[in-house]
Amino acid sequence: MRLRRMLAVWAAKITEKASVHIFHRQGVTWAGKIALRICPSILKELAGQVKKDIFIVCGTNGKTTTNNMLCAAIEAEGYRVVCNHTGSNMLNGVAAAFALSAGIGGNLNADYACIEIDEASTRRVFPHFKPDYMVLTNLFRDQLDRYGEIDITMNILREVMQSAPKMKVIVNGDDALSAFLAMDSGNEYITYGISEQVIDDRDSHEIREGRFCKRCGAPLKYRFYHYSQLGDYACTGCEFGRPRPDYDGADIEMDEGLAFTVEGRRLHADYKGFYNIYNILAAYAAVRTGGIDAGHFNAMLAGFNPENGRMEEFGIDGTKVVLNLAKNPAGFNQNISAVMQDETRKDVIIVINDNAQDGTDISWLWDVDFDRFKEANTECITVSGIRCYDMGLRLKYVDIPAMLEPDVEKAVRERIANGCGNLYVLVNYTALFGTRNVLKRLEGEK
Repeated sequence: MRLRRMLAVWAAKITEKASVHIFHRQGVTWAGKIALRICPSILKELAGQVKKDIFIVCGTNGKTTTNNMLCAAIEAEGYRVVCNHTGSNMLNGVAAAFALSAGIGGNLNADYACIEIDEASTRRVFPHFKPDYMVLTNLFRDQLDRYGEIDITMNILREVMQSAPKMKVIVNGDDALSAFLAMDSGNEYITYGISEQVIDDRDSHEIREGRFCKRCGAPLKYRFYHYSQLGDYACTGCEFGRPRPDYDGADIEMDEGLAFTVEGRRLHADYKGFYNIYNILAAYAAVRTGGIDAGHFNAMLAGFNPENGRMEEFGIDGTKVVLNLAKNPAGFNQNISAVMQDETRKDVIIVINDNAQDGTDISWLWDVDFDRFKEANTECITVSGIRCYDMGLRLKYVDIPAMLEPDVEKAVRERIANGCGNLYVLVNYTALFGTRNVLKRLEGEK
């Protein structure tokens, strides 16, 4: 059995390197697939070698950033951590994270594991190991043709939670759907949230999910919203309501980066986007719930680079380029808010694909508040990608002119040559890796 595991580890490492250096493709998924084919029990065996705890991160938005931040926070305390940094979060990607972290002898030397898992894939991953902690970030409508309605995702997560009764759930209590799911699962749960009103969201046109109580069906009444359905809510028909957070973000500032206080600690991060406060708070709550002091958390934040297209920065010929993933209405609206935090003149490129991993139904674009770009001080908006014509039509309906360039590299080069020196590139899922490669290559050109 150990020989098969060792061969699987070697094969995974060779596959990953060959994919990146020869084919210039992300090889993590193939590495995991081959490892599982050679040794079907490799994930169970390697996960069993983790010395302390296994954290998993689930939720519609924020998984990759939260998971990588959690990993970095634990590493900052001096521990060795297995992590699927690239965001490959289905079974093959999870298997690859463990196989690629193992030594050539087929064994793992790790104190913790921080693993992002696609919600629908939890059914395939949980039979291999039972996590100690689940971080649940939020539940929004996402790729209806792939995932269906939110109730389907909630049923899957409830099933896997109940299959791991000792697993503690660290949940965003400001999301009524996530909070109800944690309460209903029977698992022990810890909550994080933001109890003060930070943004006046009354005039927002955002789609609000979960407007009715999952316990009794009565409407939920909100004292205020943060964004989408996140906020301070209470049921009008039963006792269900927002739980008092165990980890409460207070005294929030967003003028220069982000700052807030939790457990008497003032945390600072040089990021944009109110949603990143939730990501930081989720990672902090997970570290503390796991019994780790988090004494180096601020130092971690100071050096943390989100990478992988999550507010990732590039410098190309004097132009600052920010790349960010936007794959559903709630996420895209928060991307727009982050862009608007930058009050200086800016260019924007929006890249929309409709490959299988994106979801072929792009009707969700009509639920995004693109009209807010009128107040974003934009020099030029360019639409690109496979469905650039659809994106251009969507902007036309809110009277926003856009340049059309299906080729992403040409679109980027044009804005680098003729833009204002400040460029935001917003992409959906399958556009992310290719666009990131383009930006990295251009950044490296002399």
